[in-house]
Amino acid sequence: MSSKGRPYRTLRVDGYEILVGKGSRENELLTFEVAAPSDLWLHVGGGVPGSHVVIRNPGGDEVPERVVRAAASAAAWYSQARSRGSLEVHVCRVSDVRKPKHAPLGRVEISRFKKLHVTASLPEGDDLS
Repeated sequence: MSSKGRPYRTLRVDGYEILVGKGSRENELLTFEVAAPSDLWLHVGGGVPGSHVVIRNPGGDEVPERVVRAAASAAAWYSQARSRGSLEVHVCRVSDVRKPKHAPLGRVEISRFKKLHVTASLPEGDDLS
């Protein structure tokens, strides 16, 4: 699936579709209009600007750790902190992401999340469009 003309990039890892927002407005669209409540949502922690990342999970099943780590590494890659080495990435269900009232574009609050420490990179050998 090509990302041309869409508000997100598309990666594929082990059959899972990973969507990566291209900017603040696109992050909002991806998180609140494209993603389903059972999808996983990822973003670099610590208030660092970066892309919202969504792992499509239509069945609501457990997403394999390899896929989550690949998506977390992509979230780190598409952040302004990619050169820092190891980064903390927050992972939660889209249903645990909220938009605070009067918050600027792309700003969200999350609940029930876990933290992963990853190095910024894109998945190797997988489709990136």
